[in-house]
Amino acid sequence: MTHRDRFLAYLRAYEAMDIERVAGMLADDVSLRDWKIAVRGKAAAVAETRANFAASKSIAIEPLRLYEGDASVAGELRIVVDDHIELFVVDVLDFDPQGRIVAIRAFLGRGYD
Repeated sequence: MTHRDRFLAYLRAYEAMDIERVAGMLADDVSLRDWKIAVRGKAAAVAETRANFAASKSIAIEPLRLYEGDASVAGELRIVVDDHIELFVVDVLDFDPQGRIVAIRAFLGRGYD
């Protein structure tokens, strides 16, 4: 499995709001940072992810572009939450040698309006 495949698997698990699958992809020392929060450690990252899932009825993720490096993948994403909240986000995931996610960085962009 390539890092690109792992990135897409993470997006599918997130879109399905499958907390167990997401948690299984994370390294123990994972860091998570976005435009609102920054946490370190698997328990904290899972708690933030669980809170996002609890606040949403649905999440749809459309990868627009993907860029792969040696140990990381960046993706430009169109995310629709609850069928009406549209976000354009760039996610950057870093992977350890075992393929676990060690860092997630999310950057909020603008739509077309």
